[in-house]
Amino acid sequence: MNTKLYNRNEAISYAKKWALGRNPRYYNFDPIGGDCTNFISQCIYAGCNKMNYNYENGWYYKNGYDKSPSWTGVNFLYKFLTTNKGFGPRGKDVSQSEIKIGDIAQLSFDGITFGHSLFIINIDDENDLNKIYIATHTYDVLGKKIGEYNFSKIRFIHIENIGI
Repeated sequence: MNTKLYNRNEAISYAKKWALGRNPRYYNFDPIGGDCTNFISQCIYAGCNKMNYNYENGWYYKNGYDKSPSWTGVNFLYKFLTTNKGFGPRGKDVSQSEIKIGDIAQLSFDGITFGHSLFIINIDDENDLNKIYIATHTYDVLGKKIGEYNFSKIRFIHIENIGI
């Protein structure tokens, strides 16, 4: 299968445009558990323009009722990105020092389950969480420092390429 580059600039432009609002093309999941991973998926899609319509293991959005669990679920997105060998975005677990703009951070507040997704829009120093800036939904923010969150664990997903 062929691959193409992930367009980080397009993904970041999308994040900046919609971080403090809602794109009407997508359902707002705030009332039913949160919109963070839905927003992160939208950002990734803006940078790859390729969904994976595999019903069991894919990553896609048709409407609020017809979408993959990985489109809106924190842990499902992580699993999809880090195991995908087919169409759509492909990622891998990386250390904090390996992240790039357009990558994803996920937070665990209880130290057991990861429950919040963040989209990295700017990095002044990848070794300092107070110099890594994000955009996200649910509690909508644009330009917040990861270090401002109170969490137990963090993981980072680097988008490597897009299966086409």
